[in-house]
Amino acid sequence: MSDELWQQLTSEAQQVIQQEPLLASYVYACVLNHNSLASALSFILANKLSDDVMPVVTVRELFDDAFASSPEIIEHAACDIKAVYERDAAICSYLPVILYLKGFQSIQVHRLAHFLWINDRKQLALFIQSRNSEVFNVDIHPACVIGRGIMLDHATGIVIGETSVIEDNVSILQQVTLGGTGNEQGDRHPKIRSGVLISTGAKVLGNIEIGEGAKIGAGSVVLSDVEAHTTVVGVPARSVGKPISEAPAETMNQNIFDDEYSSL
Repeated sequence: MSDELWQQLTSEAQQVIQQEPLLASYVYACVLNHNSLASALSFILANKLSDDVMPVVTVRELFDDAFASSPEIIEHAACDIKAVYERDAAICSYLPVILYLKGFQSIQVHRLAHFLWINDRKQLALFIQSRNSEVFNVDIHPACVIGRGIMLDHATGIVIGETSVIEDNVSILQQVTLGGTGNEQGDRHPKIRSGVLISTGAKVLGNIEIGEGAKIGAGSVVLSDVEAHTTVVGVPARSVGKPISEAPAETMNQNIFDDEYSSL
């Protein structure tokens, strides 16, 4: 998938420099000077993360090493790009996803941090996490396991704890927390199954399971398991119905009144 997507990205880049010459040098540097999605991503993300202490060349080498050692990271990134393109009503092409959308970019930075974490470079992983939080205002612990086809919409203020698991095909909006309930140790964070939509400002707390195809309403506080294909809302959250879609993550419909059997 990544090779086909790369061809589309380069085609869109050529169109952009024709339409807006002021962006030509930027688009060339980020896309057209590269021969693959991996190369472009390492350049874009390294330039975002580098600082006076950690130069861009060093950060880019970390990305390049991770991509070479685990090619599935790039395939996951391609799935994330496609997910954003298909779900975000404000996006009509692939190129803005890799150039401008911090939700997508922060996930890819987390993939580097996670690679470092599982390869016993934990202090460096924590540094990358810290830069991710500073640059994108998204705080994801390096140990967190994240699947593919993930969309962090707007992304500002998202916090995801150490033992969280996010399966494939999940959408999470801004100000969402996947956290613990105290200072307990061990497995203490949520498990988000495929197809789930977690709406704006929701807090999902504790070692609980959000079942496949569930929908969490905006501003909800979820403290217990949510059954598959169930809509919950409130503080604390309770079941109010069933999403009309098998995978609410794909429709991005946060309106709980559109769901079946709503008890509100």
